Amino acid sequence: MAAALIRGAGLERYYQEREVLAPRSRYLEAGWNTVPTETDSSGIAETRLMVDGLRCASCVWVTEHVLQSTPGVAEATISYATGRCILRWDPEQVDLAELAGRIATLGYRPRLLGEETTVDRDLLLRLGVAAFAAVNIMMMSAALYLGWWSSMDPRFVVLFQWTSLILATPVALWCAAPFFSGAVSGLRNGVLHMDLPIALGVAVLYGQGIVATINREHAYVDSLAMLVALLLAGRMLESRGRRRAAEAAVSLAASVPATARRSTGEGVETVPADQLRPGDLIDVGTGEEVAADGVVVTGSGRVRMAHITGEAEPVEIHPDQEIVAGSVLLDGAMTIRVSAVGGDTVLHQMAEQLRMAADRGSRPTSADRIAPWFTAGTLVVAAVTFVAWALHTGLGAAVPRAVAVLVVACPCALALSRPLAAAAGLGASARRGLLFRSADALLDLVDVNIVALDKTGTVTQGALTVLEAEDEALRVAAGLERYSNHPIAAAIVDEAGNRGIPLPRGSHITEEPGVGISGVVDGRSWRLRPGGPGQVLLLDDAGRERIIALGDVVRSDSARTIAALRQGGLQVALLTGDHQDIADRIGQETGVRTVVARIDPVGKALWIRARRERGHRVLFAGDGINDGPGLAEADVGVAMGSGAASSVLIADGVISSGSLAPIPVALHAAHECRRAIRLNQARSIGYNILAVGAAAAGYVNPLVAAVLMPLSSAMVMWGASRVEVNVRELSL
Repeated sequence: MAAALIRGAGLERYYQEREVLAPRSRYLEAGWNTVPTETDSSGIAETRLMVDGLRCASCVWVTEHVLQSTPGVAEATISYATGRCILRWDPEQVDLAELAGRIATLGYRPRLLGEETTVDRDLLLRLGVAAFAAVNIMMMSAALYLGWWSSMDPRFVVLFQWTSLILATPVALWCAAPFFSGAVSGLRNGVLHMDLPIALGVAVLYGQGIVATINREHAYVDSLAMLVALLLAGRMLESRGRRRAAEAAVSLAASVPATARRSTGEGVETVPADQLRPGDLIDVGTGEEVAADGVVVTGSGRVRMAHITGEAEPVEIHPDQEIVAGSVLLDGAMTIRVSAVGGDTVLHQMAEQLRMAADRGSRPTSADRIAPWFTAGTLVVAAVTFVAWALHTGLGAAVPRAVAVLVVACPCALALSRPLAAAAGLGASARRGLLFRSADALLDLVDVNIVALDKTGTVTQGALTVLEAEDEALRVAAGLERYSNHPIAAAIVDEAGNRGIPLPRGSHITEEPGVGISGVVDGRSWRLRPGGPGQVLLLDDAGRERIIALGDVVRSDSARTIAALRQGGLQVALLTGDHQDIADRIGQETGVRTVVARIDPVGKALWIRARRERGHRVLFAGDGINDGPGLAEADVGVAMGSGAASSVLIADGVISSGSLAPIPVALHAAHECRRAIRLNQARSIGYNILAVGAAAAGYVNPLVAAVLMPLSSAMVMWGASRVEVNVRELSL
């Protein structure tokens, strides 16, 4: 059945070209048109697939172009980062089988989500073979060049020429196969991209190498091997930023427990969480996670909701208050009436936003836009050169001059301009503490004009600390709290230890969830109760109170970093779910003028979206699972490396140190990277205009062209190396 469907879609070439057997699938066995899809009110169907075999951004661009030009396709977006493809089409004009067939005819393999194969090492192996051959051929070529002036024994000349041709054969026929495949698929679909002149240059050079070796003339297989090796290296650099952001959603969904204790009329039963229904009653005890969204019916306690609020301090939950799935009950016990389960919970909705972020497509680069014109121009100039010289002096002069044009104009330098400069920029940023997972993310920093920062764990250290307290009050409070595992207790005991205060031993200690702790210290009765925001009150047996102020401590370099960002002309905003007075205090300490308090994860994403809709470009930095929507919505999302796993996976960049200082440094690196790319492309275009003109006029023979070609690439590499030199550590 599958074979009939493939032949019916015109994909007979699949059986000749496939490298491995396709995985079995209950949908693929029945046909692509049986794959489940979603249909909106206008009748447009939508589904998501995996596309295997994408080797570079150009592959994505060509595939999207072909799909979008198909009648009936409303949208076709492919994420180079994850390989996931979003397809939206009109079922009355085209079906999924035809779209999958178009992907397959381009040389890539469409698969269902969840049936992805592991990434192969094909590109790395091709690069290794090409590099090995190039190095050895260049060594023998150098010996041949020197031999022309020192009268090398003809036997060694023949030996070196044939050995070079033998080494160049796998380079031309196997290592360069992706370029030939891209060129053929591009021509078949009416798309010109840089694979075509590369493939043509490789073919001509290899053919010339065979003829020249047989006739004992000079062969240009050294240029062939170096050309293929450098281009494969560029593709390797371009693809090393592949991200695995889809794992973020899996990590987030895993925050929900697999089972729950459901209350029945006669007792309690343990059931899988996915069997819960709205209206069910579930019991939650100390240390347990909540399996569904709901409202507390009975009981109370302190709940850690950092995955939603992002705040380190637990929240007191009482009857009639809402609670969300994934929350952890630190103490107490409660019964919850379920209001939302599965995909309807807040946590799963956040996970879905992360999945959508993972499917963002890549933008075409300037090289992609220039490539068709460059390709057409190169082919036209080579053809005109061949015809003109053939008519003027004969084929003997026409062939080497046409080869010289193809060799000297081969767009190696242009193709390498972006990946080499981007790799240098990524390295410069990474060495200063900010690791980006794609070149696009780094280059997007150039246009950023608003930097939005989460508070807890980003601007601050993310842990409760005693900000103000008298030594005696702290000593008594520590005596009460020394055996408690409450975060406030830990902060009080740690501060007493830092001050060198001996801890007294309390007696008759009673801890009441949501109320506080009481006991006897030094023969007197004391109570520790919640006060205002960021405060606890220590009351003696006479009712006199002493205030202990607690809060999150600002990172030591946050103020300097924010000052550097503002000096760079950027607007800085602080987004937090904390109280307004606490947010204002942090804003004053760090110099942030725009402070938004009491804002939830969705609110952060909406705040960012509103600025983007006004034409701003936003960088958002956060550290918690709750920051996922904001990281996904921002033009550039940066996660603290010490934060939640899902925030790290969904972010475009990760700060490896507990500091914000790498952000302004990365902005500087991005500007240097963009500058290097533009200069490299300008140098490459200028070089090609001059070199092609000289080759067409007969002033550059293939030998000189073979020397100039790697020199042009070396020029691009030199320009990329200047990125690291020009990036200077900011004095923060």
